[in-house]
Amino acid sequence: MVTAEGKFASRALRFTTVALGACAVAAAAVRVHAARVDVPLLLVALAAFVVGTRLRARIPSTRGAISHADTLLVVALLLYGGGCAVLLAGVAALCASLNSRRARADVVFDTAAASAATLVAVAALRLAFGSSVISETNLTQAFAPHLLVAGLAVVTVVQSLFRVAVMRRDAGEEGRAARKRLANNFAWTLAAYAAVNAAGLAIAELCGVVGFYGAFAFTLACAFVHFAAGVYLKGVRDSVSRARQIEHRVAVLEESEELFRSAFDYAAIGMAIVSSDGRWLQVNRSLCEILGYSEAELLATTFQQTTHPDDLGTVLANIKELLRGRIPVFHVEKRFLHKQGHAVWVLCSVSRVKRRKGEGVHLIFQTQDITDRKRAEERLLHDAFHDALTGLPNRSLFVDHLKLAIARRQRDLEQNFAVLFLDLDRFKVINDSLGHMIGDQLLVSIARRLEVCLRPGDTVARVGGDEFTILLEAVRDEAEAITVAERIQKELALPFYLSGREVFTAASIGIAPGTTDYALPEEVLRDADTAMYRAKSLGKARHEVFDKEMHAVAMNLLQMETDLRGACERKEFFIQYQAIVSLDDFSVRGFEALVRWQHPERGVISPLDFIPVAEESGQVVAIGQWALREACRDMRRWQQKFPSEPPLFISVNLSGRQFTEPRLIEQVKEILDETQLAPQSLKLEITESVVMENIDTATEMLRQLRALGVQLSIDDFGTGYSSLSYLHRFPIDTLKVDRSFVMRMAENNENMEIVRTILMLAQNLGMDVVAEGVETREQLALLRELGCESGQGFLFSKPVGADGAEQVIADTRACGAAEAGAGEEEIETTQEIKPLVA
Repeated sequence: MVTAEGKFASRALRFTTVALGACAVAAAAVRVHAARVDVPLLLVALAAFVVGTRLRARIPSTRGAISHADTLLVVALLLYGGGCAVLLAGVAALCASLNSRRARADVVFDTAAASAATLVAVAALRLAFGSSVISETNLTQAFAPHLLVAGLAVVTVVQSLFRVAVMRRDAGEEGRAARKRLANNFAWTLAAYAAVNAAGLAIAELCGVVGFYGAFAFTLACAFVHFAAGVYLKGVRDSVSRARQIEHRVAVLEESEELFRSAFDYAAIGMAIVSSDGRWLQVNRSLCEILGYSEAELLATTFQQTTHPDDLGTVLANIKELLRGRIPVFHVEKRFLHKQGHAVWVLCSVSRVKRRKGEGVHLIFQTQDITDRKRAEERLLHDAFHDALTGLPNRSLFVDHLKLAIARRQRDLEQNFAVLFLDLDRFKVINDSLGHMIGDQLLVSIARRLEVCLRPGDTVARVGGDEFTILLEAVRDEAEAITVAERIQKELALPFYLSGREVFTAASIGIAPGTTDYALPEEVLRDADTAMYRAKSLGKARHEVFDKEMHAVAMNLLQMETDLRGACERKEFFIQYQAIVSLDDFSVRGFEALVRWQHPERGVISPLDFIPVAEESGQVVAIGQWALREACRDMRRWQQKFPSEPPLFISVNLSGRQFTEPRLIEQVKEILDETQLAPQSLKLEITESVVMENIDTATEMLRQLRALGVQLSIDDFGTGYSSLSYLHRFPIDTLKVDRSFVMRMAENNENMEIVRTILMLAQNLGMDVVAEGVETREQLALLRELGCESGQGFLFSKPVGADGAEQVIADTRACGAAEAGAGEEEIETTQEIKPLVA
């Protein structure tokens, strides 16, 4: 590693060397006499400048080289003295540096170093032989050869030391490794200078034997031979090097070809070389396995013969572009024909390779078998558009087919179509009772029967759990769609045999004829769905054809559901109260709270219209809570204003959704605590059908409500399920006879007997009875005759607001004594029963 101190020492040495060299050249120039310069000296100088600087020998194990000019410098030193040698050394070094195109600073340094080195050698000889060395004396004549050899040995050592010292300091290296390298450099440099100086001494001695020109000619001849030998040896080395390179390239090519052959033959993908006209030229075993041929069989065919006809045109077009050089490579998914005849999907990459000049272009095929991937994609595509259970098209595929049918209808009005929307009746009962496995089997069996009922061009799809849609194309009229619907219903009416069970089902079908100007598939499905729900509402197991009135009803229901949201916050609901009257003395025993909706645009809407919508949307829970709170608050106020014994009660209806609400008990208790109404003054009415949906759950809920102290009533008794066998299990206080029985008592003796039976049942079970819908004197007389305790209806009071109800209480209290004193005979002879509120 070069240190900062080493760099400084190197610069100092270079500067000292340049200064010493300049002094040496200046001193030599002063000491050399012009008269001494003769033709032999000029020839030596010219040879040193021209030939010597171009012939250099590399010093082994070092980065330096020694010039043949140094040999001529020794000749000059021995024949013409030290001054001439110093000048020739400087000029020769200058020429050599310029010839090597070194940097200007290096040229100066090299020139100075050569002059300084020669000066040091001359100084060493002067010490050995005296001051005559610096003079212009011919040393070969002045000294014996052995003395000259000894002197040159000294010169050799001095030159080597100086050169190695300069090389070391110039490199600026320190350390043990540098010293070891220095010793090695010195040994080789010493040997090089010994050889050069010996050659110079031999030439100088030869001049004394054969004369200068003979020796000079011999020297030039030796130099020429050396140069020629160098050129020859260099050519031999270059030839050997090129031969080795060629041999290496051949070996690399052979290895590469062997590797290519191995990679080609044993590649995991199919590979082939194909001629431009489609002939298989070379194939590997993977391609043979993909196509099912042996190598010989495949080479006897062509690419065109093994390609699927549907894919051949596209592939040939791409190959044509490839051969014209317009594209470098192309990739394509195509089908080959297997030897056994079936199609094999492959991912094929084709590129071209140029042969030797005049042999044209070949194609390289790289083929990967993607049949399994294609099958998986086809399966995924099938699954994306088909129902997993039944294998029928799903909603997405059905909508695509329906879009095409609508488009055909728009182009040609004669292209009629119809959509049938089918929903199974009682499928949930089958699913819950027999299990989902039986339910799935039923759906699959229904799908197969639907397929049998349709024509080849029709489409049947499963779009929901138990919902199917059918697209009938090219129908003549609406009657044809009705015929298909009837055929389906007949087919589905037959029993299904599933896991050893006989199962029956039916379907409600909505029909949407395509004669309407539909633009979107969703509109057709919407109308068919609307017609289906109309069929369900009319009794199920039937079909209905969509008309515009159905759409208007559906839109009305949707708008009503939208308007219901926030109606409580907007205070659009209000309560009317209808008196419940004792049929003995016509006193008011309580009121039934009836919710009404004051719509800002449509006026008062009947509960029969909006309660089912609120029930389905879940908003009935919030409406019921509000009604219960308002009714309890009003009754508490009336009880305080009109105390009586027993106190008045308020009857509030609970919807089916409210009755199944998990927090119902908690909500009722909170409202009673908030309004401070006694639980005994609240009577909750539940319809018979709600109670019978789940008897065990309903019984537990009724018991919890009864535990709060509230009274319980069965509303519209006799119209729902036959619950007589379960009635004794329910903690019920009151039965309310449905108005349909009361209103037809006088017309039909059967209805009167039903009322009589209900009254007797209630009496045996210790329950009260309230008759609803009392509107005539005749009905009143019959009820009193049967022993009915209470009634409500227009005969006594129409539903009125809170103020009107309060007035009813006040009026009945005012005339209570007179009413109580009048007997039944007086009432009957009065010929008029005035309502409590006109």
